[in-house]
Amino acid sequence: MDLKTYVDFDNTEVAFSSKSNRKLFKARLLFWVVNHPFLAAISTGLVRVAIFFGLPVNWIIKPTVFEHFCGGETIKESEGSIAELASFNIKTILDYSVEGEDSEEDFETTKRETLRTIKKAAQNSNMAFCVFKPTGLASQIIMEKVQLRKNLTDEEGRNWQKAAERFDAICNAASEMKIPILIDAEDSWIQDPIDKLAMDLMRKYNRETAIVFNTYQLYKKNALQDLKRDCERARTEKFFLGAKLVRGAYMEKERERAEEKGYPDPINESKEDTDRDYNAALEFCIENIGQLYLFSGSHNEYSNYYLTLLMEKQGLAKNDKRIFFGQLYGMGDHISFNLAAAGYNVAKYVPFGPVKSVMPYLFRRAEENTSVKGQSSRELTLIRKETLRRKSG
Repeated sequence: MDLKTYVDFDNTEVAFSSKSNRKLFKARLLFWVVNHPFLAAISTGLVRVAIFFGLPVNWIIKPTVFEHFCGGETIKESEGSIAELASFNIKTILDYSVEGEDSEEDFETTKRETLRTIKKAAQNSNMAFCVFKPTGLASQIIMEKVQLRKNLTDEEGRNWQKAAERFDAICNAASEMKIPILIDAEDSWIQDPIDKLAMDLMRKYNRETAIVFNTYQLYKKNALQDLKRDCERARTEKFFLGAKLVRGAYMEKERERAEEKGYPDPINESKEDTDRDYNAALEFCIENIGQLYLFSGSHNEYSNYYLTLLMEKQGLAKNDKRIFFGQLYGMGDHISFNLAAAGYNVAKYVPFGPVKSVMPYLFRRAEENTSVKGQSSRELTLIRKETLRRKSG
């Protein structure tokens, strides 16, 4: 079946309409570097060394890779990115992307910043969702012990209770201000307690609409089955399931750990298997759209196209409030901007935080673009195409 309104992801004029020639050149240089693994490894290695020795890096990081992938160091600094995206009918998800912290004080800081993003979203209709990363609120060591059903010390027990209270405080604020909240996924060996907390929070806050969204990583062999199980629970217990779908971001680490620890690899055998499961999950979500709300977080062109096809087949409006497409800020603009121009609901994850604290996130983006076959090449090809179009036009 042909789409009535075909979304052309090759339309670079729309894809890069927000970028000046200067920004387009910087993006071209950035993706050229990450498209060469050797150069990317040297660049990130030098930055890691500089950070280790306490050398200043903000002067080179902030106007380059930080500016491309992040909204700013604060919510206030990110307002320009929010407004710019809104002018192209794209919503923002402000993401406090500080990682690698592991103290109760740090967890409380993350909670406060996340609550501030919720308050900001309640005041700004251009912010469609808020988000938090569980490891920003709770100890990975404690979550792993909980998953393995090991006994916690008294202090660990108290800290785990505090973590659960942080989760609840954020979701309660989101519910009161009517702002959907996305709970990001983590490594498989700490994901079970997160899933349990997320399900309890959905039971509590998703009675009238989907406020709390849990994340399903479809590169995991059991993810599609878990999605179907949770949807049935929501139907039986009369609440809405908030389902955020992603392919997954920790494949190498997951496989290495499974081999090291001697347990079955939880990741699909091939990319084709993951693509199959992701698209099957999209189909399942659209068939059950009365019971769940869908956030499809994907940079895969076919999956985004396929979702538009499923929506049309089901007779759903392009701007159905229960369905959102999502990509990361600084990536997949050919998908985001063309979908938004066609009238679909689109939101960009816009990270913010102090430059040095956001570096782990930026390292992951560099590694992801280097390791995912063809991803940086595709971005670079489209940027070159738009550069030539502007020169000839």
